[in-house]
Amino acid sequence: MDTDAVLLARIQFAFTVSFHIIFPSFTIGLAAFIATLLVRWRITGEEHLHRLARFWTKIFAVSFAMGVVSGIVLSYQFGTNWSKFSVVVGNVLGPLLGYEVLTAFFLEASFLGIMLFGWNRVSPNLHVLSAVLVAIGTSLSAFWILAANSWMQTPAGHEIRDGIAYPVDWIAVIFNPSFPYRFAHMFTAAYLTTSLVVLAVGARYLIGGRFHEEAKTMMRMGLGMVAVLAPLQAVIGDMHGLNTAEHQPAKVAAIEAHWDGSKPAALVLFAIPNEREERNDFEISIPKIASFLITHDEDGLFRGLKDFAPQDRPPVAAPFFAFRAMVGLGVVMIAIGFVGAYLWLRGRLFDTRWYLTPVQYSWPLGFIAILAGWWVTETGRQPWIATGILRTADAASPVAFGAVLFTLVLFVAVYTAVFSMGIYYINRLIEKGPAGASVKPSEGLPSRPLSAAEDAAHEAIEGAK
Repeated sequence: MDTDAVLLARIQFAFTVSFHIIFPSFTIGLAAFIATLLVRWRITGEEHLHRLARFWTKIFAVSFAMGVVSGIVLSYQFGTNWSKFSVVVGNVLGPLLGYEVLTAFFLEASFLGIMLFGWNRVSPNLHVLSAVLVAIGTSLSAFWILAANSWMQTPAGHEIRDGIAYPVDWIAVIFNPSFPYRFAHMFTAAYLTTSLVVLAVGARYLIGGRFHEEAKTMMRMGLGMVAVLAPLQAVIGDMHGLNTAEHQPAKVAAIEAHWDGSKPAALVLFAIPNEREERNDFEISIPKIASFLITHDEDGLFRGLKDFAPQDRPPVAAPFFAFRAMVGLGVVMIAIGFVGAYLWLRGRLFDTRWYLTPVQYSWPLGFIAILAGWWVTETGRQPWIATGILRTADAASPVAFGAVLFTLVLFVAVYTAVFSMGIYYINRLIEKGPAGASVKPSEGLPSRPLSAAEDAAHEAIEGAK
């Protein structure tokens, strides 16, 4: 396979996996949110929780279906574009992906039908149990997929015989050095993504003066998760970064655009990495801060890109810019959580228009941050497809450039159509709102904050309606 065909195959896989990851990252958190709503409904008997669970289950069904369809293509690409990858590491990754099917997908498939269609057809307790088991299934799926991907980043528990990887310790394979940090980081990101969507929909309804009771519940639950998880994610990210510095130093050097490992590293806020000249153009940086963050010593040293042979370096621009996009969005999420929590404590969360108006458009932030994070992860480990075992260029199938180009164009066309229709339908479901809820509880937000007495009177009127 020629170099151009390899690059095109990489672009094709990057496109399909970027499209696919959007949906599992949403359904992991959404399944848990639905299960929580149903458990709360069984405990309290509050019907608006049941309406919300049924409403979000419809959105879950669409997202889950698009995730399954888009994920099938990925497994086929292992055989079409990356057959040598399967030969070299298939003994390790094959069983891990098989465990995902046996433990997670079978569990989801067994109870998904009850969750989707069991309303008023099975007992409430069985229906709640099905939602809980589907949520567990989505989490197990993330566990096995991240175990497989983390092994590719930091392989362990294997031996190489005649150029082929064979597992010798499955515990070490699964719980490889980067897995705990990457699993915690991705799992938290999935919950944050769902929480932001729920928060945004709640704000959208309050701005429009619709589904008042349901909107308040979504705001409380979504904001509560964002306020806790956004700063927690920053802590997990820092721990993950330290682990990466230990096991994948070239990736960290690319993320920081750090060239000279003999000097303390500055925190580069902005630059145009110049790989040809091995320097940064138009750099804006703060001296020694990157060294402090990575080594916890402002004069500490870590390896720079010049410490690696040119053929062993990852591309710099992609992880450099993607990492800053991810961190920037993380700061925005922390701000959303902190400001919202302050307004909540002051009793002004549901009627502060200057907060609700931008928050209703915050739903894409989690998805974009996840995509940026995966770009950091996957481009940062190049030129390896399995670190220290197999290079990306050596993993490709002998497929012609034209064949890869044709399938890439086909994927872009089909995925764009599917994605557009899915987003359109989900937006229609959101616009319609929870079935059985009052669609006109108010005329929208007032021009001034309501007093406590006015708010209580407003809710009494809504209850009467």
